[in-house]
Amino acid sequence: MSYPRRKFLQTGGALAGITLAGCISVNDDDKDASGEETSNGDGDGGDGNGGNDQTNGGTAQLWHSRPKGPKKSLEANVTAFHEKTGDSIQLSEISDLQKTIENKLPAGKGPHMFQWAHDWVGEYQLAGFLSDQSDKLSVDPESTYTSAAARAVQFNGETLGLPYAAETVALLYNKDMVDEPPETVSEMQSIMDEHHDPANGKYGLSYPIDPYFISGYAQSFGGFYYDEEKDELGLTKPETLKGFRFVRDELAKYSPKDQKYDPQAAVFNEGNAPFAINGPWYLGTVRDAGLDVGVAPLPKPKGGEPKPYTGVKMWYFVKKMNEGGKNATAGRKFAEWHTTNTDLLLGLAEDHGFIPVHKDLAGSDDLPAAVKGFSESVTMGEPMPTAPHMNKVWDPVKNAFLKVLKGKQDAKPAFEEAETTIKQNWE
Repeated sequence: MSYPRRKFLQTGGALAGITLAGCISVNDDDKDASGEETSNGDGDGGDGNGGNDQTNGGTAQLWHSRPKGPKKSLEANVTAFHEKTGDSIQLSEISDLQKTIENKLPAGKGPHMFQWAHDWVGEYQLAGFLSDQSDKLSVDPESTYTSAAARAVQFNGETLGLPYAAETVALLYNKDMVDEPPETVSEMQSIMDEHHDPANGKYGLSYPIDPYFISGYAQSFGGFYYDEEKDELGLTKPETLKGFRFVRDELAKYSPKDQKYDPQAAVFNEGNAPFAINGPWYLGTVRDAGLDVGVAPLPKPKGGEPKPYTGVKMWYFVKKMNEGGKNATAGRKFAEWHTTNTDLLLGLAEDHGFIPVHKDLAGSDDLPAAVKGFSESVTMGEPMPTAPHMNKVWDPVKNAFLKVLKGKQDAKPAFEEAETTIKQNWE
């Protein structure tokens, strides 16, 4: 159901977690193999009136699939929250979160919340997996978070979670090879030409070729993949075809022939390319490799503006929240605290490259330089559609573009076929 790119977007940085007072204590004793609690129901003891309810002492269940560094930070956050409020969060690390959610929630089992990017919102709301907490929140999304983040956690007029970070691709550059980041693709190409030498394992650009990573340039001339408001595909519009051809003709030729993520990432990570187009989850990897890396917004093509897809990391409110009580209140309070505590959010930015979506921090000079570069790219971007139809768009776009890239088809017939396939899959 969800495009495989999500695996990259959830890897996070391989850096140490933030340090907060108190030891990490997460009780995993009462869970089954899925990580779900086998006892301790939601309880009553509370009226479920959200952030205005001063009832504490509840325990909310939270599922996640974070890697080591961000997981350590989350555990520290949970400890700090408990010390501050008396409420507890029971964490469960789920290896295949999507599969577990789709197996457990229809059977009436599951947590109060889980953490993932926003592109499941539409499908899971329509499936009845989620809980609208609009009338129970103390936080007003529109006045607290960026407009894109506030929109991302809502669907069909319901607030289905709270956002704490964004993610998108930007330009990473090796400071040992590049003095100043280019502002235009033309400037970027002049630098890539100096370094591109495939015969000796040197390339101008590290660029995983899939619909998410190329979206910034594919949509840079006014085109689009899918308009969820109109429920309309835009793959065969002249503006979108121009974008696909631009990626093929002006950028992909500077990258290795193996378009998959790992080979592309390795080229930059090993110091064999001056540039990479990648996301904040990649920062830990390049820093561990000892590279001095800068981050800048995607350079502009002539006559266009990059428009990369952006994602929003969020705490999803699951239908178990509808039961109310102390435990549901604890979950809601944690989500509000975690997404509005600016010291916590700055720590996540510094340690893991998380891009804040709180209005007081987005684009702020307080952010680490690399994260600020990503934050500027987020401002240029377009939030990924949450409508379920978008899930059927990714694979046909990837298949069509690879045909175009390898010279097997021109862009127009390739994407005409892609649109036909997508519409058939919608039916």
